Amino acid sequence: MARKEEKSKIKSDILLRVRLLYLLFAVVGVVVFARLIWVQLFSSEIAYNANRLASRIFRTDTLPAQRGSILARNGEPLAVSMFRYQVEMDFGSEGLDSVRTFREQSDSLAKLLSAFFGDRTPAQYRDFLRTSHARHYRLVNGRDTTHLRATGFLTRIINRLRGEEYVTRRIYDTIRDHKPVKLFPREVDYNEWQELRKYPILNWNMGMVYNVVRHDRRIYPQGELARRTIGLIGDRGNYGIEAVWREELAGRDGHAVRQRIARGFSGRVIGSGEDPVDGLDVVSTLDLDLQDVADKALRERLESQNAIWGTTIVMEVQTGEILALVNLGRNSRGEFVENTNYAIASRAELGSVFKLATMIALLEDAGMPLSTVYDTGNGRPVVVGGARVQDSHAGFHDMDFRTAVAQSSNVYFAEAVYERYADRKEAYSDFLRTLHLDRTVGLEAYGERSPYFPSDWKRIGGANQALARLAFGYVIELTPMQMITLYNAVANDGRMVAPHLVRELRRGDVLERRIRPEVLEEQICSQSTLRKVQDLLVEVCRSGTAAPYFHDTTRYRAAAKTGTAQFAQNGIRYSDGYYMGSMVAYFPAEKPRYTILTTIHTRRGGGKAYYGGPLAGPVVKRMADYIYNREQEWHATLDVPHDAPYADPQRPQRIKGGDIAAVRKVADVLDARSVSYESRTGWGRARVDSASRVEITTVAEDPSLVPDVRGMGLKDALFLMESRGLRVSFSGTGAVQQQSLAPGTRAVHGAAVHLTLR
Repeated sequence: MARKEEKSKIKSDILLRVRLLYLLFAVVGVVVFARLIWVQLFSSEIAYNANRLASRIFRTDTLPAQRGSILARNGEPLAVSMFRYQVEMDFGSEGLDSVRTFREQSDSLAKLLSAFFGDRTPAQYRDFLRTSHARHYRLVNGRDTTHLRATGFLTRIINRLRGEEYVTRRIYDTIRDHKPVKLFPREVDYNEWQELRKYPILNWNMGMVYNVVRHDRRIYPQGELARRTIGLIGDRGNYGIEAVWREELAGRDGHAVRQRIARGFSGRVIGSGEDPVDGLDVVSTLDLDLQDVADKALRERLESQNAIWGTTIVMEVQTGEILALVNLGRNSRGEFVENTNYAIASRAELGSVFKLATMIALLEDAGMPLSTVYDTGNGRPVVVGGARVQDSHAGFHDMDFRTAVAQSSNVYFAEAVYERYADRKEAYSDFLRTLHLDRTVGLEAYGERSPYFPSDWKRIGGANQALARLAFGYVIELTPMQMITLYNAVANDGRMVAPHLVRELRRGDVLERRIRPEVLEEQICSQSTLRKVQDLLVEVCRSGTAAPYFHDTTRYRAAAKTGTAQFAQNGIRYSDGYYMGSMVAYFPAEKPRYTILTTIHTRRGGGKAYYGGPLAGPVVKRMADYIYNREQEWHATLDVPHDAPYADPQRPQRIKGGDIAAVRKVADVLDARSVSYESRTGWGRARVDSASRVEITTVAEDPSLVPDVRGMGLKDALFLMESRGLRVSFSGTGAVQQQSLAPGTRAVHGAAVHLTLR
């Protein structure tokens, strides 16, 4: 009986344990299920862990967009972007573990790099490669690693965070330093990289042991020409077209997802990411020929007069487009460079060129007749409104309006303005506002300074004196750009348009946006006043201060005004001997198309000129003559009746070579029956024979020889030369006339070749 009870107790214990076990399993199952529900529906662990895993397998690389180009109005490049490449070696990579193989490959690489760059001997390159490898890949005998083990676990973790990896092997302990090391002495262009990547190690024959770093570098094909206008972005400054049109030029970077395959190896995931969108090309208003001539003319004048700085502006009358903008000032070495945009950033009293505004006010607002006469003092000082005023030369007592403008009489204008506005100075200021002289002209983004405009006469000390001096260009401070805008309005029949530097935004050959001229003032004065003012400005060139430069010009008539002012700025007293000399002219006077201004800041002494005419006149005259000689439609032409039997069609005398398909397309448009060629594709030279037939000769395509690019445009010539690994420099514009390396000779990689264009 006792044995049966004992068995029953054991059985009960077993059942109890089984039930408890079942219950435990049930509780665990419920907990696991609840945890599963929590993880699936509420917890962020899955997303967190998935992201961690994905970050180890996948990475997102930025694909940089190429910055758009800045072009001249005819499409010639002013600033272009070109990718440059640099190799950053990982000498601690596992691909270089075989020291014997590395030394064999690095010996060959050293010889090739020495021949390519020419900056070191093969031995120096070999020592550099081996030393860098030994420094970043350190082996320690496994039998004596106590000093490594003594550094401890924490130190190893810190080393790993710094990029050093501690790997324990069966025989050796290895410390790897993965810091990148630049391999090339300079960045290389695309064609050079295509050649270099064929060299040992660089051709991946030891695995992916380096990274190619690509930089978008800005190149200026025209050198320093118009550099201040073209501008800059970055640490050295943000100004000019580069800064104003930053977003349009920058484009939009793309991105690509890359999947890790093995250590140091990855591949782009197909269909992932977004391709970059290159920046737009900004087509400026600058005319390269005019910019070049203006730069040379102003530079020569500044050097001959030992001046401080100067600016020249050429503006198209109807559109306000700035065709040339030159700003030259001295640097620390005394050389003239484009360091400041004086045309829009230098505000000063400009002297008698301001008399144009006074002329319009006297004729339009005050209604003063041209026959009004004043005694100008024959060169002696005259007191007007308490101000001591004097003309720069004697010979005149009684003077009428026309003579006063031609001879630029300060006394005449001071007396005329003081007599009519002494008791209503605000009326004079209000009229000057209608000429837009109290505001900027729309170039604020480029750094244009606001004028200093005398508006509150009650707060101006010596208001009567200030009024008299304002009449001939003192007191008020303007930039040269603001001054030329007023003259351009007179040339444009009273319609004042804002000057601008950009005409179009393009993506390749596709026009994205056209910049329309902005009208500042629809009409600055009545047509009657305008005709009088225009005639007075012509008189300045006929018998006045601009006559030495334009009176003997029989080919065209110009209208102009000169001005001279003692230099003072921002309320600072006049500096002894410092002057601002200016001339503004537009032509042809009958139907103006161009307005030109030159302002030069100089110091009197040493027999140098400082009056506006002798100082700035030669530059303005040179620009006007150049433009006139260049504009063929102004010259006499032979009219041939269209129905005359002898009226032959006019055919081109010259066609640039280059891509044969493109040359054929142009030639076919001109006359498809007069084109002959050896091949329909490839590269060729074009010649127009005596019968006006276009002959296209194929250029040899041997990549080891120097190509014949004579007669080609710069774009095609650059591509062909650089595809042979040559470094190209050039001068001039037009088609290639000469090349320094003879065609057909062996093309040595890295050799320099100079192209002369005309």
